[in-house]
Amino acid sequence: MPDQAILNHAAHILAGISTDQRADTALRFYFEGHRYLQPPAKRLISHAVFVYFRWLSWLDPKASPQKRLEHALQLQERFVADPKSMKAETLAVRAVPAWLATEMELPADYLRQLQRDPALWIRARPGQGVALAKALFACEPSDRAPDALRFTGTQDLFRTEQFKHGEFEIQDLASQLVGHAAAPQPGQTWWDACAGEGGKTLHLADLMQNKGLVWSTDRNDRRLDTLKRRAARAQLFNYRTALWDGSARLPTKTKFDGILVDAPCSGVGTWQRNPHARWTTTPDDVHELAATQLALLNHVAGSLKPAGRLIYAVCTLTRSETRAVADAFTAAHPELIPEPVLGRTAQLSLWPQELNANGMFIAAWTRPK
Repeated sequence: MPDQAILNHAAHILAGISTDQRADTALRFYFEGHRYLQPPAKRLISHAVFVYFRWLSWLDPKASPQKRLEHALQLQERFVADPKSMKAETLAVRAVPAWLATEMELPADYLRQLQRDPALWIRARPGQGVALAKALFACEPSDRAPDALRFTGTQDLFRTEQFKHGEFEIQDLASQLVGHAAAPQPGQTWWDACAGEGGKTLHLADLMQNKGLVWSTDRNDRRLDTLKRRAARAQLFNYRTALWDGSARLPTKTKFDGILVDAPCSGVGTWQRNPHARWTTTPDDVHELAATQLALLNHVAGSLKPAGRLIYAVCTLTRSETRAVADAFTAAHPELIPEPVLGRTAQLSLWPQELNANGMFIAAWTRPK
């Protein structure tokens, strides 16, 4: 068990978390104000905070924050020693909110995966996975995506020379599979419509060998500024940025060989990594986001060239945001043909227990020539 100082730090962080603030954001702010904390201590504090939300329903609300944290860590230790010590029926009613069962299946292996510590995935530059794994030592390759590595070490990756020189990005395996589902070709023109801080933009640009063009749009210019810094570090230049609020007024009249809509979503697929969100996400969020997702797809559909491909991706597994959105879009756009994703079905659900990564849903369509 961690010492009392670790529990006290974690308790201070819990006290500062509000309903509209994520636990990882609270941790970042706390560490910025406590720069004397060393990386080993930061890891223990972060672990304690995330474990707390993982086992929240088991904890006595009348106990002190330190006692609740200690109990959560004991439950985590017991679970790691014997995952089946926690019955699936118990996990279904205590590890996730009750409304989730109305939106998705809850198999036992999925529920147990949610209670495990998440894997840390990085993406090497194309063809450099083997060399990077040797340089960083603690890496395990994946057979699901080229150049995807699971990092199992303890060093701060942001301080490594390899990161400073743009040799890899920290990117979840499920997110990397979205890029491979898009499969852009050098010289093409693509649109990453909801680019955020640019993880998938950089992957598309890399897959295109720095040739052609990726339009990257987002409603937040600060996210796009982060994208620019990341692209500079990676020495990727085949992109351009523009603000877009997701409305019918598009940022360009360009026609694209491919469009990626990595839409805003409830993030249920990230609940292993971000357990705090289990207790702040609501069914209303899911339904509102589903309407937004369908609107985004409808707005961009007309920007596809003949033979162009549209990729829809969300890091959630709720029916309302996945198959319901894809089916509604297919029905509204008979001019577009559903096509297989990663050689499988036209609507593909990637589960956390299958990947040891985030959950993800991907759908694809093509415009006939």
